[in-house]
Amino acid sequence: MSTWEPVIGLEIHVQLKTRTKMFCRCRVGFGAEENSQTCPVCLGFPGALPVPNRTAIEWVVKLGLALGCEIAERAVFARKNYFYPDLSKGYQISQYDLPSCVNGNMIVSLAEGQHEIGIVRAHLEEDAAKNVHVGGRTGRIGGAEYTLVDYNRGGTPLVEIVTAPDLHSAEEAKRFLQLLRQTIVELGISDAEMEKGTLRVDANVSVRPAGSEVLRTRSEIKNMNSFTHIARGIDAEVARQIEVWESGGEVEQHTYDFDVGSGALTARRTKEEADDYRYFPEPDLAPVEPPAELVDRLRFELPELPAARIARVMKKLDHDRALVLVTGGLDRLWEATVAAGADGVAASNVIANQLVASGARPGAVDPTELAKLVDARERIPRATFAEALGKIGDHGFSAEPYLAMESVSDTSELEPIVDAVIAANSAQVEQYRGGKEGLLGFFVGQVMKETKGRADPRVVNELVRARLAP
Repeated sequence: MSTWEPVIGLEIHVQLKTRTKMFCRCRVGFGAEENSQTCPVCLGFPGALPVPNRTAIEWVVKLGLALGCEIAERAVFARKNYFYPDLSKGYQISQYDLPSCVNGNMIVSLAEGQHEIGIVRAHLEEDAAKNVHVGGRTGRIGGAEYTLVDYNRGGTPLVEIVTAPDLHSAEEAKRFLQLLRQTIVELGISDAEMEKGTLRVDANVSVRPAGSEVLRTRSEIKNMNSFTHIARGIDAEVARQIEVWESGGEVEQHTYDFDVGSGALTARRTKEEADDYRYFPEPDLAPVEPPAELVDRLRFELPELPAARIARVMKKLDHDRALVLVTGGLDRLWEATVAAGADGVAASNVIANQLVASGARPGAVDPTELAKLVDARERIPRATFAEALGKIGDHGFSAEPYLAMESVSDTSELEPIVDAVIAANSAQVEQYRGGKEGLLGFFVGQVMKETKGRADPRVVNELVRARLAP
């Protein structure tokens, strides 16, 4: 592996959460009855003419600005021709040689430093319908008994983002996608949920000898439904290609499915090139020419982006903690909690782990009260701390009642209780000294019960061990 370098480019499809479809007034929504959100336009009936969705056009410009792209003064819709059941028209309306956004970049922070990932283009198109493969083991076309088509999704506004082949590991690809997804969500243009199909990712993967600049034959991996699965699929394809090259073979350009359960890659078809689609300008749609004042307004409306916030958080925390906080939408609460006096590392651990697990909504948490709890986390019982975090999002929450319940760690106060517990359980004492060391937890639990959970478990553990020693 050390003599080979993976080369990875990503194609990301993002459904925009507009109220209506890209070229008609059918509603957009997840979970509606099959084929209930359709009309002559999105079904491609003869004579039905498309009308572009203004909001979708504005949102792709907004996304392009967030990705550092140049916004085209003139973008053109085209017909992308291919025959498949998910396209009732026989073509997809997309953008080809004149897309809305080009030549962008996103900075990904890694443990070893920052890496700039090029954005080749971000363009608008309509989504295809959803094929539902019935029967078989995986729910995919391979092995299915038959396929049904739900045209509700057909015509949904879709942005395709294409990266340059600038990613060189599965982990880097995963982190880029986490950062991109958070950016999209914070712009308010999509929920970007992979489990619902509003964010879909294909990975183009090749390998080359380390130090080479030559791009070798690539394969495309499709139908992966989580960032972790994408990373696993990339690693599997990298390993497969290295094995092919090292055995004297040649990698062929194919599209693969990755089976999460078995880790297997299954070739589906030869990878298409642009010429295969016979693009030509859409005759029923005028070019998109966003006014300069619109672009300026959308640029002004951009929030501080996640990449910039990661760089700022990394001034106080390591990279991994910064990434978790920002991509989880937790960094602003963390900053406010630290400003209220909490230790930075301790606050990040509490927020990213215990607070999230408690189900509390970060936006409802008072950072001043959270800072008090973070500061007292070692002094109050674990159960009390967990209870406080579970209620910290409630209106009017105060940490004071929980702070008053500090753990008892004074050995002079705990020793008589430990002695009483040991004296009351002579049979268990004999078993422990006979080798059943698992009974240590029993004695600690009894002491915690006697102190109503206020005893410091670590101090109790030490006292019990000392008392039970032969």
